[in-house]
Amino acid sequence: MLGLALVLGIVSLTVCGLGAYAALPAKHALQAAADSAALTAANAASGRIQGYPCTLAEETAGLNGAALESCDLDGLEVTVYVSGTVLGIPVSAAARAGPPRL
Repeated sequence: MLGLALVLGIVSLTVCGLGAYAALPAKHALQAAADSAALTAANAASGRIQGYPCTLAEETAGLNGAALESCDLDGLEVTVYVSGTVLGIPVSAAARAGPPRL
């Protein structure tokens, strides 16, 4: 009986660990969506590409499977916050792009 309980415990921990391991690439993909959205917006803010920075950030985030929560434009610096779900759990990511801070 003790052996069965031990085996069930190990199986339960393994299943939980696999779930957490599967969520890691999804979180990285969400961060990549935030990075891409921020870079696109910063390029628009600097005039390198045409368009409104935050509108382009929203489009870029959507193309990467994320939803733009906010877009803050301060001169040429852009900070974006995106959200999505990983295994049914809401998660968010943020990114900043623009000229280097001095």
